Amino acid sequence: MLTDVHTHVLPNMDDGSQSLDMSLEMLTRLHAQGVERVVATPHFYLHREPDPAAYLTKRQMRFDALVEQQLPMELRLGAEVAIEQGISDLPQIRALTITGTDLILLELPYAPYQSWMEQEVHAIAVQQGLTPVIAHVHRYLMWYSQADLETVLGWDAIFQINAEAFESFRQKRIVKELLKRGLPVLFGSDCHNLSDRRPNFDFLLRKAKPELLQQADRLFAQHILSYSTAQA
Repeated sequence: MLTDVHTHVLPNMDDGSQSLDMSLEMLTRLHAQGVERVVATPHFYLHREPDPAAYLTKRQMRFDALVEQQLPMELRLGAEVAIEQGISDLPQIRALTITGTDLILLELPYAPYQSWMEQEVHAIAVQQGLTPVIAHVHRYLMWYSQADLETVLGWDAIFQINAEAFESFRQKRIVKELLKRGLPVLFGSDCHNLSDRRPNFDFLLRKAKPELLQQADRLFAQHILSYSTAQA
């Protein structure tokens, strides 16, 4: 089942879709591109959410509004959680995982690498028992030194790749490095709208080898299975 693990399709939730109609068109396009499962991952910034419970309530309402439309694919809830100091201590952090899994999509700061970032990710993994998924890891190239990037790639995590990475020669290098090392990867469109950040999974299908997408599908399915087994 082809899965887009990174989207901003919830209407009026963040800087993504601005209406229910836009959300439905985004999902229609993803489905036409072959996507069978979509994870809605609206931004979550701890410093902007003084009341995380309110964020969760709003997210659920936006999700329910979409599900009521009888979508042609499976839709799951998640979040794109910004790594900030103290995020690992958030009481509601488990509610930000991808529904039915232990996976949590984490966005690193667009700033020079600092050791506290690894400490937060490690705490989320060890103390909270979750599996970090590092969002669009290829985007941090301009901020991190090669040594810092090596540190990140050494984390016990899954690395998420956007379809856009296959368009950039520089970003494609890190994608090739991830695959060469056999590191676990998942794919996403990171779509926000119908124009400059439109659904583009079709580009991924043209550029990525089918076996890569199959591996990603198996990886996602494994985390669904392991989570359901743990909850039984």
